[in-house]
Amino acid sequence: MRIEFVKMHGIGNDFVVIDDLEGTLELDPSAVQWICDRHFGVGGDGVILVRRATRDDADLYMHYFNADGSLAEMCGNGIRCFVKHAVDTGLIPQDASTVRVETLGGVKPVTFWRDDAGRMTVARVDMGVPELQPEKIPVDLPGEMVYDCPLETPHGTVRITAVSMGNPHAVIWVDDVDAAPVETVGPAVETHAAFPKRTNVEFAELVDDAHIRLRVWERGVGETLACGTGACATVVAAVLSCRTGRSATVELPGGELEIRWHEDEHVYMTGPATTVFSGAIEVPEE
Repeated sequence: MRIEFVKMHGIGNDFVVIDDLEGTLELDPSAVQWICDRHFGVGGDGVILVRRATRDDADLYMHYFNADGSLAEMCGNGIRCFVKHAVDTGLIPQDASTVRVETLGGVKPVTFWRDDAGRMTVARVDMGVPELQPEKIPVDLPGEMVYDCPLETPHGTVRITAVSMGNPHAVIWVDDVDAAPVETVGPAVETHAAFPKRTNVEFAELVDDAHIRLRVWERGVGETLACGTGACATVVAAVLSCRTGRSATVELPGGELEIRWHEDEHVYMTGPATTVFSGAIEVPEE
């Protein structure tokens, strides 16, 4: 099967974007894994299928796979790449500056800005209202909210704050993000029995009351250069613990995102998206 694709990234979080407007492309997990393999495939943190919306209150639908082939509800950096692709290829009218993207985590309104050639440069995504109720994240820990809660792992006890941004997150505050045990504690928390759908894991260092440094172990991927939903969940956790105000710059290894937990309770994420190259790949039948 020959598949045309576009390689894109949002501050280093990279994706293979494929037009599938008729919804006919069926990729099993092994195909996604092969496409995302950085040695034998294209390479990426995930695969995004661009499809027509299935509901009246959305314009397009983003079908997103993690690199391990699992379906994900939402991807913050991925949705900016999705919108850039739709803008730059004319799927969105030239006079438009907003679009509503359907995801498995709900419909996300996106405002975007263009350069002089009409291509998207920066997008602000309404990520919705963060979910803090344990059963809706989901996380199987006691209390009305999982806030600074001790969690036992094979590598010791960590304290987590659990947030859903349409997908689950566990935020851990550390003194030095460069020295954080991302590759050991990350997978241990991701697959912990307390998270029935697994979880993304954030290791956050407070620089000052408007600046956070962050590394993320992404569910189904491993450590990535950036995670948009993780940045949003971390600012929510920072506000809850009075570490920051409602707006903060989140510095990730791949770049920076501006996050605001607005007074309307919605979280807004602003950042760029970049097209790297386009091509075609022959996916083996097996």
